[in-house]
Amino acid sequence: MDPVVMTLLVVPFAGALICGVLSRGAKALAVLTALVVTALATVAVWRAWPLFPDGVNMSFGRLAWMPGYLGSIQLFGALVDPLSSLMLLLVTVVGFVVVLYSTGYLTPGNAEHAYREGDNRYYFWLLFFLGSMVGVALSPNLLQMFFFWEMTTICSWALISHTHTGVAQRAGFKALVITHIGGLGFLIALAFLLVFAQSFDFAAIGKLGGGLKTAAFLLLLGAAWAKSAQVPFHTWLPDAMEAPTPISAYLHAAAMVKAGVFLVARLVQASWEMPSLFGAVLLAGALITILMAVVNYFRQDDLKRLLAYSTIAHLGYVMLGCALGVYGSEKGFQGGVLHLLCHGVAKGTLFLCAGALAYGAGTRRISKLQGMGRRMPLVGAAFMVGVLAVTGIPPLATFWSKLYIFIGALGVRGGGVLLAVLAVESVVAFSWFIYVGHRIFLGEPAEEAETTPLPAAMSVSLVIGMLLCVLAPVLGVPLVRMILP
Repeated sequence: MDPVVMTLLVVPFAGALICGVLSRGAKALAVLTALVVTALATVAVWRAWPLFPDGVNMSFGRLAWMPGYLGSIQLFGALVDPLSSLMLLLVTVVGFVVVLYSTGYLTPGNAEHAYREGDNRYYFWLLFFLGSMVGVALSPNLLQMFFFWEMTTICSWALISHTHTGVAQRAGFKALVITHIGGLGFLIALAFLLVFAQSFDFAAIGKLGGGLKTAAFLLLLGAAWAKSAQVPFHTWLPDAMEAPTPISAYLHAAAMVKAGVFLVARLVQASWEMPSLFGAVLLAGALITILMAVVNYFRQDDLKRLLAYSTIAHLGYVMLGCALGVYGSEKGFQGGVLHLLCHGVAKGTLFLCAGALAYGAGTRRISKLQGMGRRMPLVGAAFMVGVLAVTGIPPLATFWSKLYIFIGALGVRGGGVLLAVLAVESVVAFSWFIYVGHRIFLGEPAEEAETTPLPAAMSVSLVIGMLLCVLAPVLGVPLVRMILP
C-alpha cells in the first residue's frame, strides 16, 4: 500500500479524534489537518497521473470467512484513477476551504446565530466526514464504498443537527432516515452480489441474470437517488439548510450529495454492458428532477433553500450525463463527470456567500436583503462570480461541463428534446439568479444592510472560491478526457 495514500486515509480521522478531545486549539488543528489532507491528495493524484487512464489500484486485507473466491482475495484498498482523482480533489480542496471558513463563521460575532460552544464536536464530525468522503472517492469496490457511504450518513445527521434546535434536529433526523433507506437498498444489492456473483467489483452486476441484474441496479440507483436528493427522495435536502452554512456548502453542494452521482458514474464506467433500459430510467429520473427543482426556484425566499433546489437540479445534470454514457455518448458522460467538480466549486462559493450575508446581516431572507453590495462588496463580487459559474457563462466552471453534456445530448436519439429542456433550465436559472443577485446587492441599503465586518478567514475563503470557479475546468477537463463510459 502506497504510504501517501495510506496516510491520506488515516490523517482526517486522526485529526477528528484529536479535535474531539482538545480543550483548546481545535480550530487551528482542523485547518492544519484539512491542509495536510489536501496536500496528500494532490501528491497522490500527481504520482498516479502518468499511469492514467488505468491509474493505481492498491489492495490490502481480506475477509477469510467470506464464502468461496471472496475469502481468498484482498477486498480493501485504494483506487486512484481519473474518476477517483476528480472526486478526491473536489472533496479535499473544498473541504479545506470550508474548514477555514468555519473558523470565522462559528463565532460569537455571527449575527444569525452566535456560536459560543461546540467547537470540538463540530470539527470532530467535519473532519470525520472529510475522511469518509476520501474513503468513498478511493474505494476500489462496492463493499468498501458502502462502509464509507454509511459513515457519511451518520456525519451528515450530526452536522445538520449541530445547533440542537428543534428544527435542526428534525432536519437531521429526516436526512438520516431518507439517506439510510437508500443505504438499505445498497446493502441488499451487496447481498445479491455476494450470493449470485461472488464479487463486489463495480462491474459485478454484469455477472447477474436478467431479473437479478435489474433488481441490483435499481437498488443501487435508489441509494444514489436518496444520497443525491433526486426525486422522489429530494425533500430532505432543502430542510437540511438548517445546518450551519459551511456544512451546507460542503455536504450539501460539494461532497455528500455528490457521492450518489459518483456511485452511478462508477457503475456506468465499469466494464459491463448496461442495458438501454437502465439508461432510460436514469434519463427520466434526471429530467423529472431538473424540472421539479426549476419550478421550486420561484417559491423560495430563503437564499439557502433556493441554492438547495439549484443543487438538486445540477445533480440531475450529472445523472443525465451518466444516462448519456449508457447510450454510448462519450462526451455526454465526460460532461456529467466534469459537472461533479465544476458545480461543486461554484455552488460551494454561493453557499459561502449566503453564510457571509447571514453572518453580517442576521438573515438569509431574500425579501429582507437589499443594497448589501455597498456594505459587503467582496460578498457581492463572489456571489456574482458564483452565479455566472453555476449557470454556465463562459469561461467559468460549469460552462465547460454543460458544453460537454449538450454536445453529448445531440449525439443520441431524441437529443434535440434533451437539449431544449437543458437550455430552458439554463436560461431560467440564469435569469432568476441574476434577479436575486440584483435584489440582494443593488439598490438602496435596507435596514439589514447594517452589517458587522467579516472575519479574515471568511474573506479569504470567498477569494479562494472565486479562483476555483475559474481554475476548476483547467484541471477537470484533462482528467475527464481520460474517463470513458
